[in-house]
Amino acid sequence: MGTASKPAAESRASASARWVQLVLGIVGMVAIANLQYGWTLFVNPIDSRFHWGKAAIQVAFTVFVLAETWLVPFEGYLVDRFGPRWLVAAGGILVGLAWSVNANASSLLTLYAGSLIGGVGAGIVYGTSVGNALKWFPEHRGLAAGLTAAAFGAGSALTIVPIANVINTRGYETAFIYFGLAQGLVVVLCALLLRAPQTGDVPDVTTPKVQQSVGDFTPLEMLKAPVFWLLYAMMTMLANWVRLPRTTRLPRSQCPCLGLRWLPFRSRSPWTAFSTG
Repeated sequence: MGTASKPAAESRASASARWVQLVLGIVGMVAIANLQYGWTLFVNPIDSRFHWGKAAIQVAFTVFVLAETWLVPFEGYLVDRFGPRWLVAAGGILVGLAWSVNANASSLLTLYAGSLIGGVGAGIVYGTSVGNALKWFPEHRGLAAGLTAAAFGAGSALTIVPIANVINTRGYETAFIYFGLAQGLVVVLCALLLRAPQTGDVPDVTTPKVQQSVGDFTPLEMLKAPVFWLLYAMMTMLANWVRLPRTTRLPRSQCPCLGLRWLPFRSRSPWTAFSTG
């Protein structure tokens, strides 16, 4: 009886560990969301102080996105080699350092450097969190990846209003320092508990209900597959539309679909994404 109950207890422990790992990745993604989605709150205050021009300031966002996305394959290689814990911890340190640099930036080059640091840190956390979720839930990869990625998109909803309030009452420098350090600390704490699954931690995957590949591809094999470039082009076009800075105004004649007036548009409310009418 004791022998029979031991595998059952181990099975329950493994199931619990999987959900803990998924939640850790989700929390880490929530913590880095403001680096991207909260950025526009800082553009006008920075421009009001230094008068660099919004176009020049928004170059920092471009630097952030490039560092966040293009380095992910290399970061993924490091995660496979050294594990998620120390890589994500390094990402958390970079996240906190990035906004500290931005808070003290007195030149555009320093601002760009802060964005570069933040992009590298966010890319590490993003890529590792999604990849680790897929490893822990091989039989529910869509669900695991969807929950983790959704946390990045929805994470800023928790803090965007507090950030705006701090900027209005205490200045953008204070908001950078407080929230940058807090976000970095959350990521580091999550990283300390992250780990890759070991033998016996995840169930054996049975034949999937939908047709899909069961083999793994090397990076070179992936680059030779036409479907990869199709997906890459689709995601690139989607990203170019979604990530337009909210300080950019588009005439109504250029956005006739759905009666959109501005997409994105200038708004006093940090919650507003677009205007209809």
